[in-house]
Amino acid sequence: MGCDSQQSDMQVDVIISGCGPVGALTGNLLGLMGVRTLLLERDTAPHGEPRAFSCDDEGLRIYQATGLLDLLRKDMRETRFAEYVGGTGQRFAEVHTGDTDFGFGHTPLWFFHQPLLERELREGLKRFEHVELRQGMAVERVEQDASGVTVRYRDAVTGAEHSVRGRYLLACDGARSGVRKTMGIQMSGKAYGEPWLAVSGTIEGPAPEICRFVCDPKRPAFVATGAVNQLRWEFMMLPGETREELERPETIAKLIAPYIDPSRVRIERAQVYTFHCLNAARWRDGNVFLLGDAAHTMPPFMGQGLVSGLRDASNLAWKLKRVLHGQAPDALLDTYEQERRPHVEAVQKLCVQVGHLFLARNPWVAAARDAVMRTMQRIPRVRRFIQGFEFKQPPLHDRGYYFGGKPAAGKAAEGTYFPQPRVRLESGEEVLLDDTLGNDFTVLCRHDAPAAELAAARGLAESLGGRLLTFRPSAQGPAKADAPAVEDVTGKLTEWFSRYTADVVVLRPDRFVFGAVKSQRLPELRQALGV
Repeated sequence: MGCDSQQSDMQVDVIISGCGPVGALTGNLLGLMGVRTLLLERDTAPHGEPRAFSCDDEGLRIYQATGLLDLLRKDMRETRFAEYVGGTGQRFAEVHTGDTDFGFGHTPLWFFHQPLLERELREGLKRFEHVELRQGMAVERVEQDASGVTVRYRDAVTGAEHSVRGRYLLACDGARSGVRKTMGIQMSGKAYGEPWLAVSGTIEGPAPEICRFVCDPKRPAFVATGAVNQLRWEFMMLPGETREELERPETIAKLIAPYIDPSRVRIERAQVYTFHCLNAARWRDGNVFLLGDAAHTMPPFMGQGLVSGLRDASNLAWKLKRVLHGQAPDALLDTYEQERRPHVEAVQKLCVQVGHLFLARNPWVAAARDAVMRTMQRIPRVRRFIQGFEFKQPPLHDRGYYFGGKPAAGKAAEGTYFPQPRVRLESGEEVLLDDTLGNDFTVLCRHDAPAAELAAARGLAESLGGRLLTFRPSAQGPAKADAPAVEDVTGKLTEWFSRYTADVVVLRPDRFVFGAVKSQRLPELRQALGV
């Protein structure tokens, strides 16, 4: 997929503006799905700054779908415990993330080093001949019509202007998205008035194990041990302080001294920022889509900014593939914002609420908060709610591309994120469920289902271009040869099917449940899928 200075047009399926973590992830997902993709990145080299910092179990599951999780996770650090302390340093709440299992195959709090993460994701793009990354290319103009988008961009090194035409353009170019501005899409919401100093540094020698929210009204702060011997601090700027003052080496040394000897730290980044809670007026404009920070930004208190962008990519990539390959109408792409926006807004609301807890500046209010939190946690159910991280917004869609169109939240399986237990293959190897599913639709049913039901399920899977997978309890005996099967070693698949009284389940490529029905409703399910 070459492009020289004389070439005025180049046909691809999808153009991605921006190759940060969200853009690179999207490129990998589209590459796996056979979608011709061109990524245009403004910078000529990786930025090298550790900006994004944390990831959750959903994020790891999405990375798993790219086939790169093992490479990415070797440079990550699992965090098993987080604490909230007041101004006296006394703990008033704790979260046991290492013991928390939401059922998605991974624990819910991991820290990473963004330059290493981006490097592996960009390396992953090289697996696909139909995917190309062009660096040092700044998008300048976007023109679209009913059939596609023409992007005009400039080479930062040579100054030459190029153009490329594709069916769709994805803006993964951050909170200051040039594509969003070109499309005239406004952002609305709230910019919080308290600037913060973000400090990242590498530790010489052993790094302390810490993940602490310092809810001190004198100066709220956050400190955590990250990947590859890194520490991350966040300090609120106080009234009367200036950016220049806070970013001085001597100020930074004074701020981090309570946590570690400053002489052991090589500071890599120290920058004042103001966080925002914003949403774009629309995430789709014709053939142009906004993802990640280009579509929405949020406060940092739950570490959900980047993960929300990963969820965007996971939701949209397979829909683009199906439309491009003639497997679905263009209207399917409207469900991207329909499904994702309510969840983003719910997560933003939660982040703001946690921020209010974190940022109490009145000493009397902060002392009352600490006392109330300690008292409440004497109630076992409240303690489990906090320690088990149950306040985290669950992945759930209450409308969109699902059987019935609008799932009944909490009652129906449709719109829920399917669990990912460990299963045993016929070889005896145990793997996570997704590693057996591929990157398309999956039809899942019990291995001992009647022959007619298995045949109907197999026909549905084939018509979707996906696969049929059956499961059997460990006590059921050896698998039959007429259907691919995994052993439900944890019992969680059997439990899930019983809870929703389902015989057949259709999983979307993003692992959300399209439909879960009794066998007699298979014709209705097939009709809803349009196959």
